[in-house]
Amino acid sequence: MNRKPTPPDGLVIVDKPSGFTSHDVVAKMRGIAKTRRVGHAGTLDPMATGVLVLGVERATKLLGHLALTEKEYLGTIRLGQTTVTDDAEGEVTATTDASKVTRDAIDTGIAKLTGDIMQVPSKVSAIKINGVRSYKRAREGEDFDIPARPVTVSSFAVYDVRDAVADDGTPVLDLVVSVVCSSGTYIRALARDLGADLGVGGHLTALRRTRVGPYKLDSAKTLDQLQQELTVMPIAEAATAAFPRWDVDAKRARLLTNGVRLEIPDEYAGAGAVAVFDPEGRFLALVEEQRGKAKSLAVFG
Repeated sequence: MNRKPTPPDGLVIVDKPSGFTSHDVVAKMRGIAKTRRVGHAGTLDPMATGVLVLGVERATKLLGHLALTEKEYLGTIRLGQTTVTDDAEGEVTATTDASKVTRDAIDTGIAKLTGDIMQVPSKVSAIKINGVRSYKRAREGEDFDIPARPVTVSSFAVYDVRDAVADDGTPVLDLVVSVVCSSGTYIRALARDLGADLGVGGHLTALRRTRVGPYKLDSAKTLDQLQQELTVMPIAEAATAAFPRWDVDAKRARLLTNGVRLEIPDEYAGAGAVAVFDPEGRFLALVEEQRGKAKSLAVFG
């Protein structure tokens, strides 16, 4: 009797192509890995390319915790044009001559959008408002407001300022930027807000995610490469890269897998999710400190 091969447990770091939704990539991976149990750690807009972290089989239990990590992007912001979607996918709503905008003004505008800021996500984002996706409300022509949310932009740098010309001949500026930010930050909202602050409007024309937490572009594979050879980061390696590691002895390992709440060392207090390993190096669980004890978030052992 031919037994079906067991799908691998672990993370797959995909270099997402432009034009694919994150769900399209998940659907592709289900075919490649031959399992329904595939999920992603945070979406990437269809226009954007770069690092998309997928979990296969038991690694799907890691994804919610990985989604909260810091992200890094390279992008291009066009000053002088606003669009319905705050990016190049949407219809242009206004064009303004941006040729007089100085580098000093750009740097001042960027400084205002760096650090802990309040950001209003784009109306065509996937945020739910009273249970309905924002983009769905926008498509139906509904008039609504999205409340501002706190986000952290730890770095926002301009590498290059290029003179460009819009389709109607208006002079515009293209900024090549890099951004390091907290989960939930919208780069197109940064483009929109920078353009608004400079009085000429702005939108995002290109975006590439270069890092999600510890996972970088150099370990990402294209869908074509994965089709030829499925490269999976084993779940224990993935957990070690992303979370603080707590090695326990055999007795504690047994107690933990039996549901006993262990005393957790002080060094893990306030650390968020912590990966627990047994003496053989097996990944047992993700836990977090709660009143000095290890509260299980997901059990793997």
